[in-house]
Amino acid sequence: MALSNNVIGGINLVAVILSIPIIGAGIWLTNEPADSCVKFLQWPVIILGILVLVVALAGLVGAFFRIPCLLISYLVAMLVLIVLLVIMVVFVYMVTIRGHGVIEPNRAYLEYHLDDFSSFLRRRVRSSFKWDQIRACLSSSNMCADLNQRFRMPQDFFNAHLTPMQSGCCKPPTLCGYTFVNPTYWISPINSAEDMDCLQWSNDQTQLCYACDSCKAGLLAHLRKEWKRANVILIISIVALIIIYLVGFCAFRNANTEDLFRRYKQGYT
Repeated sequence: MALSNNVIGGINLVAVILSIPIIGAGIWLTNEPADSCVKFLQWPVIILGILVLVVALAGLVGAFFRIPCLLISYLVAMLVLIVLLVIMVVFVYMVTIRGHGVIEPNRAYLEYHLDDFSSFLRRRVRSSFKWDQIRACLSSSNMCADLNQRFRMPQDFFNAHLTPMQSGCCKPPTLCGYTFVNPTYWISPINSAEDMDCLQWSNDQTQLCYACDSCKAGLLAHLRKEWKRANVILIISIVALIIIYLVGFCAFRNANTEDLFRRYKQGYT
């Protein structure tokens, strides 16, 4: 029984350590420009990471002080958390499976279209109320102003690998046919009715293309990219937690079996 408790205590110590990357993934998302403006995934990840930490500590205490009821509670709670983490991973995969950028001729950066993304992500930015808040958050950043410092010549800009948000929010869509003056100032073509975003573009440095669907698509493309990275961390953590859980469950079951067998022998003798 003591050996089994030591095993359970040891693996729960590992589970405590594994909660750190889960919490870290959520904190990392809060510091990303897109995620800081669209607060959705980071808090569930952080909360689940904290719960894994608390449950693992409870299992550690239960193993150290040999409290069976606490160990049983740990096994049940950890199983629930693993299921919730799996559901989150599947959910993130499903909502980020769509949304690849489109290649434009003579451009190194990609263009993004709102309809290419999942309906769930589109709903995050569709309503004017939600977008007004997100737009104010994005326009307060320096992501577009930085482009003016980095690029002076048209060809340098066209060969640049812009972030999805820079491509969608800081310039007009390529199909509109605007003429480059600098990264955030463009001369309007004679006919700019190719797309509604062409009419939304403004050389006002506080407006630019923040009202465009391309900006919404660029934001979602950035979210998609960061969420997929976070999903990799979650998948690795889940696999490790499942292994730890199975080892802990087997150790707990073996400890109970040995205890029952010992009691049986004592009663028999």
